[in-house]
Amino acid sequence: MRTILTLVFLALFHFGFGQENFNVAAVEKFQKELNTEYADAKTSPLTTEDLATFKSLDFYPINEKFFVLARFVRTENEKQFEMKTSTDRKPMYVKYGETHFEIDGKSFLLNIYRNIELSKKEEYKDYLFLPFSDLTCGKESYIGGKYIDIKTPTGDTIAIDFNTAYNPYCAYNHKYSCPKVPLENDLNIEIKAGVKKFHD
Repeated sequence: MRTILTLVFLALFHFGFGQENFNVAAVEKFQKELNTEYADAKTSPLTTEDLATFKSLDFYPINEKFFVLARFVRTENEKQFEMKTSTDRKPMYVKYGETHFEIDGKSFLLNIYRNIELSKKEEYKDYLFLPFSDLTCGKESYIGGKYIDIKTPTGDTIAIDFNTAYNPYCAYNHKYSCPKVPLENDLNIEIKAGVKKFHD
């Protein structure tokens, strides 16, 4: 199980962080790197059967509407908590801040989190975790929601590019342990961006 969890963490941090401005090339690079990783038996979360026929993940069309420059509110003095996962594993997280943004004239809020243990590692000290679900989940996208990698902001704004949202490893293989999206990060909108579900 230790090896499995290590692979999960490597996957979570491999794809880099979002840009301050919408960048189609950056999203295309993200998609290419994701496909490359999933096609490689050494790094892929896919089962042996799925890997044998894998060609590409299914992505929504890249859409600038789903790139937002959100207002960032740092939440101080938050208590650490056990993040629920798809297994009995309960890693410690802390709410790091809130992101406030608009899509189609509607206001939304997403919390972002920091993994306590990983934040102690130099290479992950600027990493923040943004899990979310939306009205496409269970239909066009994975029922368990999606993740986005976020870099710790230095000011009062933060870029969120939903085009770089990816699925937990659990969407492909039940042997992995994946954080569950907190209920407060369920969006009442269809986010047609990022990776779609793997199997119909």
